[in-house]
Amino acid sequence: MGVYRYPENPILTPADVPPHRDDFEVIGVFNAGVAKYHDEIILLLRVAERPVAEDERIVKAAIFDVSAKGLRIETFHRNDQRYDFSDPRSIAPVERRKGDFTYLTSISHLRIARSVDGRHFRVDERPFLYPQTELETFGVEDARVTQIGDTYYITYSAVSARGVGVVLASTKNFHDVQRHGMILPPENKDVVLFPEPIGGKYYCLHRPVPSGNGSPDIWLAESSDLNHWGNHHHLMGCRPEAWDSRRLGAGAPPLRTEHGWLELYHAADEDARYCVGAVLLDLEDPSQVLVRSRHPILVPEADYETNGFFGNVVFPCGALLQGDTVQVYYGVADTSMACVEIPLQTILDSLGS
Repeated sequence: MGVYRYPENPILTPADVPPHRDDFEVIGVFNAGVAKYHDEIILLLRVAERPVAEDERIVKAAIFDVSAKGLRIETFHRNDQRYDFSDPRSIAPVERRKGDFTYLTSISHLRIARSVDGRHFRVDERPFLYPQTELETFGVEDARVTQIGDTYYITYSAVSARGVGVVLASTKNFHDVQRHGMILPPENKDVVLFPEPIGGKYYCLHRPVPSGNGSPDIWLAESSDLNHWGNHHHLMGCRPEAWDSRRLGAGAPPLRTEHGWLELYHAADEDARYCVGAVLLDLEDPSQVLVRSRHPILVPEADYETNGFFGNVVFPCGALLQGDTVQVYYGVADTSMACVEIPLQTILDSLGS
């Protein structure tokens, strides 16, 4: 396939990022939004932290307390039979009653890393976007960044007891940031904006999660102002017995090519193996799928992709078109960040094959 993994991979790990407070530890630095800003490449990292538990029989969960404007720590004992601790990411009630919810074992914020060569990054000491509202009490996650004009628009997942919805923020300088509120309510995530209007309208890809019929598929929506979204269309779905049979979602914001909008997306199979594929959408009508990967273009093979907090995961979250090469930044094993370079023609040649 001509996939070139950087020898520096993983380019950022939990060891490279200090926790934002002394009694916390960083367990994940992954799924970062990507932007080119002046002469720098910006990664808007998802930094997953958890309270330090000195006793292995204890699990702690951090929740943002809106009234106190700070974190509240809840403590659980592993022998408490009211809760299921089998998933390292969560603390779930065994018998759910009204008012019960699943706690997360980590809480995430967004932090900036900067690089001039795209391989070696320096990480800001403080969060760029931190939980702030009642819809972000469990954290803010998985940013995507799209430049439209001189503004960088950031979509991210806001997590709370009410579910996971999508918030829009914007910045012009990666120093000052403005929140615009939740643009898609729970249960939704994996939202990427197209980098320019099409026919006078803005477009986004998103991934609602149905609780009844249906599966976690990619949808298309349109807007006149980036805040109010409608005219939702189902774009593409899971394919039985394929590499994308269980769930899929948008990855990097679409890249404009002469052949169409190139979208790199993630998908999981029945074994929860996450891979990267591609789809080409019509330039004038992005609701039209021109051609789609029958096989993934990137699969978890390297040790840092197969082993980690949640192994066998490669998760695209940003791509830069550098001449004839696509530079893809992706999360690995829900733990770290990595980068590959793939010739654009190689991706196009793989579609439909």
